[in-house]
Amino acid sequence: MEVIYTGLHQTPEQIVETAIQEDADAVGLSVLSGAHMTLFRKLIELLGERGADDIVVFGGGIIPEADIPELEKLGVAKIFTPGATTRSIVDWVRANVATAVA
Repeated sequence: MEVIYTGLHQTPEQIVETAIQEDADAVGLSVLSGAHMTLFRKLIELLGERGADDIVVFGGGIIPEADIPELEKLGVAKIFTPGATTRSIVDWVRANVATAVA
């Protein structure tokens, strides 16, 4: 599995463009700003507009538990809240993101 790090402060448009150019199977967002509803909504909207709604979207950060059901309705596959272990995130990605075998 290959990971592409787009860097800090990327717009949803930049993230979607990179995901499509790199033929990504998933996009993971870390959101600490409180803008998670806006950012995930826009990202999923743009993926759909570009015909890339098969890309798995997941994320984490400072996201209130109360917002998770709405994010899931938008199409976010998984939200990791503070305290999630690296192992739990890696295990989830391995189980839920398709990877081609060379």
